[in-house]
Amino acid sequence: MRYRTLGKTGLKVSEVGFGAWAIGGNAFGNSYGPTDDTTSLEAVTRAMELGCNFFDTADAYGHGHSEELLGQALKGRRDDVVIATKVGADFYHDPPRMNFNSDYLSFALTKSCERLRTDRVDLYQLHNPPIQLLRSGKIFEGLEKLVDAGKIQCYGISIHDPDEGLLAMKNGRPATIQVVFNMLRQEAKNRLFEAARQNNVAIIAREPLANGFLAGKISDDSSFPPGDIRFNFPRDYFHSLVKAAQKLRFLESKSRTLAQASIRFVLDHSEVSTVIPGAKTRQQTEEDLQASEIPSLTGEELLRIRILRDEGFA
Repeated sequence: MRYRTLGKTGLKVSEVGFGAWAIGGNAFGNSYGPTDDTTSLEAVTRAMELGCNFFDTADAYGHGHSEELLGQALKGRRDDVVIATKVGADFYHDPPRMNFNSDYLSFALTKSCERLRTDRVDLYQLHNPPIQLLRSGKIFEGLEKLVDAGKIQCYGISIHDPDEGLLAMKNGRPATIQVVFNMLRQEAKNRLFEAARQNNVAIIAREPLANGFLAGKISDDSSFPPGDIRFNFPRDYFHSLVKAAQKLRFLESKSRTLAQASIRFVLDHSEVSTVIPGAKTRQQTEEDLQASEIPSLTGEELLRIRILRDEGFA
């Protein structure tokens, strides 16, 4: 495993981290399907054995279940790892809502720390906040208080739209920006990556496998249970993802899988501090983390990827 610096934090993190969305389970939907806790714990333990020290979760994943599992798996190893979690999806109150009030951030952090079995969080991230809140900058005041109180080491933001990251850097002092970046979605690559580099803000690349489609194991006939986010994908969109993955199979070889090539593509961008593929099993963890050791994609391969994207993978 290779390590990179997490922007201005100075923290050394494994360039392939562990995305803990999936291990939250399917009890409350917004998931990647059913899980088995014993299998999930094995996946986390195996990640540590292979040198992974960056674990990214959110309180919303399984309404705290992902955090609980990480707290159990990381017991006794707290000082060896960097824990990142997220806040904003208020499932504590009825009806559930988005909540970024300062008092709520402190309340939710206390709950997360209890589940994670820790007295602090290394990286606390706003979870998909509305762009209107980012325009004022007041949303960051509660996070600054938590830094001053020593309850978090630093804060960041998890987003979809690169413009949200630009606003966050303009109106706040995020240490990290977590954003979707993979071979199919590269909107963040130009303006956001460059601005982050100039501000020494770390990029955490999420969804490198495009919700699992770039693992190359989903076909047109695949189906997902209710609660799995892919259950609600429009069929045209679903089929377009399958087709794109099929077009990219030229990246497979005896020495790497499509999933590993997809993660390697992300790592070949120096602005990325860490990439966080999700894993539910020991085998998935091993496959994902091995991407740190394989050679970079060639210029010819990158050109073919760009041509396919320009053609819409038609």
